[in-house]
Amino acid sequence: MATIDLNSDLGENVVDRIVSDDASMLDIVTSANVSCGFHAGSPEGIRETLAAAVAGGVVIGAHPGYRDYENFGRTKVDIDAATLQAHVEYQLGAIIGLTAAVDGRVAYVKPHGALYNTIARDERQSKAVVAAIRAIDPSLVLLGLAGGVVLDVAERAGLAVAAEAFADRAYQPDGQLVSRTEEGAVLHDPTAVAERMVRLAADGVIRAIDGTDVAVSAQSICVHGDSPGSVAMAAETKRLLQAEGITIAPFAGA
Repeated sequence: MATIDLNSDLGENVVDRIVSDDASMLDIVTSANVSCGFHAGSPEGIRETLAAAVAGGVVIGAHPGYRDYENFGRTKVDIDAATLQAHVEYQLGAIIGLTAAVDGRVAYVKPHGALYNTIARDERQSKAVVAAIRAIDPSLVLLGLAGGVVLDVAERAGLAVAAEAFADRAYQPDGQLVSRTEEGAVLHDPTAVAERMVRLAADGVIRAIDGTDVAVSAQSICVHGDSPGSVAMAAETKRLLQAEGITIAPFAGA
């Protein structure tokens, strides 16, 4: 029987920028990628999301990004390796500390936004992120885009890795995500999204934006918490996966 994880990017709300319904999403997903504060969120809000994840038995992952709060971490930053490593180390230290304060544990790392997309292709920045994880806690699993460069870099460095697919994002024929600047990059229809993810879990393929099929081997599915209709998409994806006999379970230990 197929098994797959369902995750969402959470902990990104502040009073004047509410982007997700964390409480509702935590009732659906098995893993939560919680903001480390650089791209979104506040210490008190992040702590609240972490506490809710612990209470609900949801596995916690760190979600570090570029220091780019104004653009929600979605603008690529040309940053030197030493600075990027220090920034990721800083964020991991903060989220590990806050998680410990609510009697939880961080099990994995999923970089956010533009950093995530960059290290899917860029070996130099990949090495900096991997070095930061190794320096803070080499037992953390790295979650990255299926087929991404960073997964190879991490494995060579001795880290455990897991590959991810996106329920609410369109794919290019080469397996990369369609840029958010392009029309059709973000998907919104719960039924269509769920059906795509059933095909992924059952057959290992996703339909690309040009209509071709892309082979994708993934252990986790993401529904972005800040996508319009995200809770409905996550709920329908989970319902349909389970209806097809696919088990929903975390890829990393609690």
